[in-house]
Amino acid sequence: MADSGQFRKVADILRSDSDRRYVVVSAPGKRSDGDVKVTDMLYRCYDAAKEGADFESVLGLISERFSEIANELGISFNVDDEIATLRKHLSEDPERDYMASRGEYLNAKLMAAFLDVPFLDAADCVRFDSDGRFLEDETQTLLSDALLQTQRAVMPGFYGADAKGKIHTFSRGGSDVTGALAARAVDARIYENWT
Repeated sequence: MADSGQFRKVADILRSDSDRRYVVVSAPGKRSDGDVKVTDMLYRCYDAAKEGADFESVLGLISERFSEIANELGISFNVDDEIATLRKHLSEDPERDYMASRGEYLNAKLMAAFLDVPFLDAADCVRFDSDGRFLEDETQTLLSDALLQTQRAVMPGFYGADAKGKIHTFSRGGSDVTGALAARAVDARIYENWT
């Protein structure tokens, strides 16, 4: 999900088969050699904020990435508001997992807008305990309830939240885990993983 071309590719795959109903997205990765993954930039922002250093230049690069995708797809999406939320979080009491999760969160919001389908926040249906341990049974119940209420949905991978709403992440590559969880939650015949 590195660029608008990948969004169009996923949209074409979905449109080719109406049985493909739910999409779990990752954060924007590298577009080419020498590029930087958005998740790595989000970690850099977090590290800088914790050290009291300047994070604005990296946050600006993140804003540019998402603005570029939205503009190239021709969708109306207020990247500035989302970046303002990140800036506020970084300025007040930054949390590592929260920052790391925002690449998936924003990419899923963009994909939902592009496909014109509901956005389902993983924080509402992928459950961890307060120590960051994944809660499988509770997650399966929440995911089933949420997904089966809609014919189509886009959700971010890689993260969830505890009962108080604090974000927790899986290890890197966790979007694949979320995809498998979603497939199980709806008793899907097939789970496809595209890169």
